[in-house]
Amino acid sequence: MKLHVSRCFLLALAVALILFSQSFGAPLASAQGGEPQYFAIRGAKVVPVSGPAIEDATVVVARGVILAVGGKDVPIPADALVIEGKGFIVYPGLFDSFTDVGLSSVPAPASGEGGARGGGSGQPAARGPEDRPGASPWRNAADEASVADKRVETWRNAGFTTVVSAPKGGLFPGQAAVFDLVGERNGDLVVKAPVAIPVSLQPGGGFGSGFPDSKMGVLAYVHQVWLDVDWSSKAEAAYEKNPRGMARPRYDRVNAALSDALEDHALVLIPANSSLELRRALVLVDRWKVPGVIVGAHMAYEVAPELAAKKLPVIVNLKWPEPDKDADPDDVEGYARVLALHPQDPEIWVRKGDAYRRRNEPEDAQSAYDRALRIESDRKDALEGKALAYLVQGEPQRALRCLDRLTARPPGRPWQQHHDRFLMRPSRYRCSASCHASSIGHPVT
Repeated sequence: MKLHVSRCFLLALAVALILFSQSFGAPLASAQGGEPQYFAIRGAKVVPVSGPAIEDATVVVARGVILAVGGKDVPIPADALVIEGKGFIVYPGLFDSFTDVGLSSVPAPASGEGGARGGGSGQPAARGPEDRPGASPWRNAADEASVADKRVETWRNAGFTTVVSAPKGGLFPGQAAVFDLVGERNGDLVVKAPVAIPVSLQPGGGFGSGFPDSKMGVLAYVHQVWLDVDWSSKAEAAYEKNPRGMARPRYDRVNAALSDALEDHALVLIPANSSLELRRALVLVDRWKVPGVIVGAHMAYEVAPELAAKKLPVIVNLKWPEPDKDADPDDVEGYARVLALHPQDPEIWVRKGDAYRRRNEPEDAQSAYDRALRIESDRKDALEGKALAYLVQGEPQRALRCLDRLTARPPGRPWQQHHDRFLMRPSRYRCSASCHASSIGHPVT
């Protein structure tokens, strides 16, 4: 393993400790894996999770657990391996709370009992919830951990030491586990499993692609699965208590996996970004009767009081949506989808206004430009677009007022060049340049 450090940072504390231990040949008290039982970093600047930075600090670690952090007065065990940290900064490892880093690239197994959602792989298409389409909750990230995943080293070098990793694919893709991004064998990564049950609410393939092929169908199906899990758990408990005269409950692999994970206190991760999705998630948690956590939450600020009242945990995804660089510039609906998750981006509002203007819808264009200007009051492209929209509507005076906000016009001077640029294009704006000029009292030259 390589330790990537500069004069300013120790990026991965655990890796550093192991690496330094390998460079000492002196006999020391050893832990289970042969490394020294105690490590100490001395003289570094430590940035703790909370509180001010500690200069010339000492950190004592034993078997992966931080025992003490403080100043020079922190006692160092006599048999500890001491790392001189003068000139370096030690800070807590970052935690990626929802990813698939550290998992092997093994394809997802066939889901449910009736095959894939749309068929394929020689399996019939699912016909209803009893076929359990898109469900493979028995998959456990701990069973698929892989130190061969190149992203493990990439994440670690970026300062991430721990992740919650989960399989992908389907509506119930599998169970998540906590990984530490250091180890020589696959099992070394695993800290705890399972910790969470990710759920997807996105239909796949569209209508006719196999059940469920719509958002309503997905919500109904996932709800039915949780009802079945609850019923199955109660039926199993009743049968175990007194089997006489009772039919043995039918075994369902999906129900059994989800029930076992809930018994292990796994949390259910519900994706939600828009205010509509967030409010829906609050309702779903109550209906499903599960310990829920919202994941995504890009527009959580719009429903913050409701989230606070529910006291529901939220994991905010810091990867914000971006418009497709190759998207149709006149795709107003596409801009609307981005703005639903990114409402404070003035550039997207300007693009939406431009799209409306090119579609000859100046009123809607004005509204989009106004939203951009409320966010950034002197934005040039928004003011120019608004001026053009006013010209399309035959309101040159209002157009010129927009342009005046771009460049101050000294008293007595003729209109600036950027004014003329808009006035001298009569064929594009439904009225003549002479009409524009006469309305403001200036001749066209």
